[in-house]
Amino acid sequence: MLFFKRRNTETSPPADLLAFMGTDIHSHLLPGIDDGVPDVGTSVQFIEQLQQMGIRKIITTPHVMMDRYPNSADTMAAPYNSVVTAVVQKNIPVSFHHAAEYYLDEQFIPLLQQPLLTLTGKMVLVEISFMSPPPQLPQWLFDIQAAGYLPVLAHPERYSYYHKDMQQYERLKQQGCTLQVNLLSLTGYYGKHIQQAAEKLMAAGLIELIGTDLHHEKHLKAIAGIAQHKKLRRTLDTYGFRNNTL
Repeated sequence: MLFFKRRNTETSPPADLLAFMGTDIHSHLLPGIDDGVPDVGTSVQFIEQLQQMGIRKIITTPHVMMDRYPNSADTMAAPYNSVVTAVVQKNIPVSFHHAAEYYLDEQFIPLLQQPLLTLTGKMVLVEISFMSPPPQLPQWLFDIQAAGYLPVLAHPERYSYYHKDMQQYERLKQQGCTLQVNLLSLTGYYGKHIQQAAEKLMAAGLIELIGTDLHHEKHLKAIAGIAQHKKLRRTLDTYGFRNNTL
């Protein structure tokens, strides 16, 4: 009887897969403080794999959602320092920092009275409800800018209530928002309608930044799978995202 060794069809993703991005501005890699990675080991594993796919700088963004994740600079300090120490010990050649992803609701406004955690300069990553458009959003965006910050709206393609009226996205830009698409939205990971919205936003030139929004192993595997999408890779490599300037 002949025995055949099963071929290993898994290959490592190319080292330039995420080079078009360079800097990842949206992820959840501080352990144990939101719905992202559970421990330092997983965080370091994900950071190393992102670096191996071409990421040179990571600005991770834990949730600040006062009802669910009441995080602050104080709650982030210890997990951040633990990850930095582990990254240095493992000699991973990546720049690792943290900011935050702020959920916009009534409880966010008092936070403007203290320094916010920024991506770079005065850029602040924010998100809004997936369920319905907040009527106060124009005022909140005004308040953010009046406080001296520049709002970056995370994953606008995932707010399905805007899908039937693309002018809503143009208004967000007019109101001072920079728009950040999720990388996996373009693969269909969140559904076809999300993918189509992301493609329309890019076709209209409304997207400036992109992020992995990496939370867990399934996300990481899906990101690595982009290596098999030649058309998508060409789109990503030629679009002109601003990440590399951050």
